[in-house]
Amino acid sequence: MSEISPLQPIPEPPAPRRNANAIELISGSIGGASQVLSGQPLDTLKTRAQTAPKGQFKNTLDIFTTTVKNEGFLALYKGMLSPLLGVAAVNSLLFTAYGASRRIVSPYPDLSIPQVATAGAMAGAANAILASPVEMFKIRMQGQYGGAGDKKLSGVVSDMWKQYGFRNGIMRGYWITFVREIPAYAGFYAGYETSKRWFAKQYQPNNLPIWALLTSGAIGGISYWVACYPLDVIKSRVQLSKTPPIKGQWLSGGYIAHEFKAILQEGGTRALFRGLTPSLLRAVPAAGATFAAYEVAKGYIIDHNLL
Repeated sequence: MSEISPLQPIPEPPAPRRNANAIELISGSIGGASQVLSGQPLDTLKTRAQTAPKGQFKNTLDIFTTTVKNEGFLALYKGMLSPLLGVAAVNSLLFTAYGASRRIVSPYPDLSIPQVATAGAMAGAANAILASPVEMFKIRMQGQYGGAGDKKLSGVVSDMWKQYGFRNGIMRGYWITFVREIPAYAGFYAGYETSKRWFAKQYQPNNLPIWALLTSGAIGGISYWVACYPLDVIKSRVQLSKTPPIKGQWLSGGYIAHEFKAILQEGGTRALFRGLTPSLLRAVPAAGATFAAYEVAKGYIIDHNLL
């Protein structure tokens, strides 16, 4: 390995683009919209697997057939309005926070995979503040089974605000979302970058084909769920619960530990992985579409000097 001579000047890190944050905002929102449109049906199956009473469904296929039979195919898209309305903000925040975190971790653009994971974890922590309410309303919409009392998104939002206020209503489950997002996005970006760099070596000096970006994104999405899935089960149950989480320290005796113990008592360790299959299946098209749309949009903006 070559070393820099003491007589050689240390190379200066490249200056960041003047409109880097704006580019991340726009590209992130486009990637996020692609994620919602491609992955919502499997996300609905995942949420119902996590939150349905024990014995209501036999397996994921049973959830699918029962949902379509009783509520129609469009029921698989329940809750899509919430992430679509918030997708620009949530995904723009995520990708912008990730870009900023990369620059905090290192002024040089070529980060190691551990540095990528660190930047991803930082971005996930920042993302939780918007992801928490958006996912909470999505989950509460998905938790409706076509009964007479089912409500539209506006009704769900109104009820949560009137009954529980901002902290226990709109922001219910914030801390478990915060805890989940840190390992989730460390895995998300590390998995994506690892795969993308492998493909880049095979295709250099040419640009990566779209299918390679889709594949890398899918690997990132699978890595996301592998890194955080039990925490996501806890989050879904907390956010769908009829009552706010118990008060207290959120790790020692608080609601995260309380819900974790309740899940183990109800169904054992296996219950912490309910809905994992549709989550992994969803990760392939959803995360693949997210990264591919993000990279294409970002490249187009830069190549055409739009910002």
